[in-house]
Amino acid sequence: MIKTQHLSTLVVSKVLDGASLTTVLQETWRDHPSLSGQQRGAIQDISYGTLRFYGQLDALLGLLVKKPLQHQDLRCLLLVGLYQLQYSKSSPHAVVDHAVSASSGLGGSKHNKGAPGLVNAVLRNFMRQRATLLAQAIKSDVGRHSHPQWWIDRIREQYPNDYQAILEAGNQHPPMTLRVNRRKLKVADYQKQLQECGMTAHSLWDDALILAQPVGVERLPGFSSGLVSVQDAGAQLAAPLLDVRDGMRVLDACSAPGGKTAHLLELADVELTAIDHDDVRLSRVAQNLTRLELKAHRLICADAAQPIEWWDDKPFDRILADVPCSASGVTRRHPDIKWLRRETDLPHFAANQQKILDALWQTLARDGKLLYATCSVFVEENKLQVTKFLSHHPDARPLPLSRMEALDGQLLPGPQHDGFFYTLLHKS
Repeated sequence: MIKTQHLSTLVVSKVLDGASLTTVLQETWRDHPSLSGQQRGAIQDISYGTLRFYGQLDALLGLLVKKPLQHQDLRCLLLVGLYQLQYSKSSPHAVVDHAVSASSGLGGSKHNKGAPGLVNAVLRNFMRQRATLLAQAIKSDVGRHSHPQWWIDRIREQYPNDYQAILEAGNQHPPMTLRVNRRKLKVADYQKQLQECGMTAHSLWDDALILAQPVGVERLPGFSSGLVSVQDAGAQLAAPLLDVRDGMRVLDACSAPGGKTAHLLELADVELTAIDHDDVRLSRVAQNLTRLELKAHRLICADAAQPIEWWDDKPFDRILADVPCSASGVTRRHPDIKWLRRETDLPHFAANQQKILDALWQTLARDGKLLYATCSVFVEENKLQVTKFLSHHPDARPLPLSRMEALDGQLLPGPQHDGFFYTLLHKS
């Protein structure tokens, strides 16, 4: 456990310094190839959990130490220890003892001199005063909801009736949802295969199956041969909403990692062009298509907002614009987002989204349809963005969305899916 705590501490520390959790974990696996699968799983669980409840854990730490800790890694070790004591099934005394041992391996000797004693005192004090400390920690918004204050304020203002449920959903473990490849088999047939392998799943909508218990993809029957993909149920709405049909010329403008790209090709025989600005991420699109035995017409590394770089002047019948956004609707899958985003990021995202929308509209055929999509819950990136676009484009009109009329395009995060926004625009 000492090595697990130590590496989890370094992961959390790097994320709080501004790095992506996914990137840091990948670097950790690369730098420590001898880690067992169990160790990797523990490090991932601790890192995700500490960041998921960082607001509460930081509030608790503030109550337990007399003055702010200057040494970042020591502070993160205490956060990791508090997470384990509060949320894991590990023996409390083992957590404390291993954290004390791990503290001597952090940073230089000048930081370590009193670290073991401090770690021991803080964690044992938490164990003795747990109920009182937890009650004090949740007196603040950040301690109660484990989101930044600006984020809480914005969600409360924009969703006065739903803000608590939205914030709570952002702190939950996400379900594992599958998308059955309808080109290969029916949903009911795959559900039967899962049952034969001892896995229970229930159907949600269309091709979506939610597993009762998450498993590694290697355990999914037929995963390597393309029978099924892992994709959130909310994300699975995009391709059906775009209403693609055989023979259409289709653009997936911000395609990586390729879940929606593949879904479009599973639904119809279309001439599909997939674009992404990141060559590494675009390679993941290619890998997904290869596994599913699907083929895109073109994969292009380019900026969707600059059609002059990639467009052949032939209009598209359908365009999926799943634009870069704050990702505020998928924080339970990416808890680092809450602490990496800044309120000042939203205007930059909105400006880029407007630029992409304006550019893509030029490439859409008359009577064509464009689906604007984000995985955000902030109205600046969603309803307000579409309202602004419509005011500048008199040839655009929004179409009703099946299954989402009452939601006005905004799918809020909940037990069965993450948060997404969709608007289908028709070019008249």
